[in-house]
Amino acid sequence: MDDTRREFLTELLTTPSPSGFETSGQRVWVKYAQQFADEVSTDAYGNAVAVYNGDPTCDVSIAFAGHADEIGYIIRDITDDGYLRINRIGGADRTVSKGQHVTVHAETPVAGVIGQTAIHLRDTGSESYDDIDEQFVDIGAEDGDDAHSRVEVGDPVTVETRVRSLADTRLAARALDNRVGTWAAAEALRAAATRTQPDATVYAVSTVQEEVGVQGAKMVGFDLDPDAAVAIDVTHATDNPDIPGNSAGPVELGSGPVVTRGSVNHPTLVTLARDAADTAEVDIQLQAAGSRTGTDADAFYTSRSGIPALNIGIPNRYMHTPVEVVDTTDLDAIASLTGAMAASADDAAPFKLDI
Repeated sequence: MDDTRREFLTELLTTPSPSGFETSGQRVWVKYAQQFADEVSTDAYGNAVAVYNGDPTCDVSIAFAGHADEIGYIIRDITDDGYLRINRIGGADRTVSKGQHVTVHAETPVAGVIGQTAIHLRDTGSESYDDIDEQFVDIGAEDGDDAHSRVEVGDPVTVETRVRSLADTRLAARALDNRVGTWAAAEALRAAATRTQPDATVYAVSTVQEEVGVQGAKMVGFDLDPDAAVAIDVTHATDNPDIPGNSAGPVELGSGPVVTRGSVNHPTLVTLARDAADTAEVDIQLQAAGSRTGTDADAFYTSRSGIPALNIGIPNRYMHTPVEVVDTTDLDAIASLTGAMAASADDAAPFKLDI
């Protein structure tokens, strides 16, 4: 990955963007995408769409979408003694929240920590994990009035972490789910504009509120109505030691993007992805989805009268924790794969099953 693309990824990862509060992150994405786009637009809730206009005689369009939002917390109450009670934004994991540095995104950002009673003072023989709504943020306020002067009910909260390079090409950060997807969508657009120049129209999309029910994709799918939509998200790497035996599968970091088969995933798009991988000489992995993907693809394929959709995953360890891990070779590979898919989209169309 070259320095420019790495800097873009790092800026995405270091810009907090919890569900419902994605504006700052979307500004970063739009600034990058508009360098290559013929047009960039946003809607009322902040979904962002960048377009490369293909050959005007070609009426095929394909969208590559990642979601901009991340999990987090939200202030639900401020106690008289100045502590902040919280609830989840999305699927926040109660087992990794205590003892974390956090930022409250008030009008002026406020530093805090999610409190954890010292091990010396706990009954360690009979512990259980408190639900998120039983946990609290300590911002150091003297009392409730002091806290109210700094933050408000409804302010979002994110964990404060670093982006760190691990051995070789591995990268650790919070919110790789799904900054890597929005990064890849922008890279699909960049490839279309600067290298492959496909006949098809190519949309790069950065959706909002995926973590709370694929809401942004519902909006975009209806409004944009592309001929096909590819949702790029993370998927569970199953190559670390503590994966339960019944969850272990073939997905490994560094072995390439993961093309999902079954249910939501349109067979014609699966074929397009596999053929494009051969063309681009990209290794891919396969994954099964028996009922749903848990990604924006689930919203796209039921939009309008049914938009042919595909989920492509980026292997990710430790999802929904502050220490997610990906391999940047998989990111380079998915950029090549989506570029090749865009280049051959018009040949693969129409995206319809022969009955």
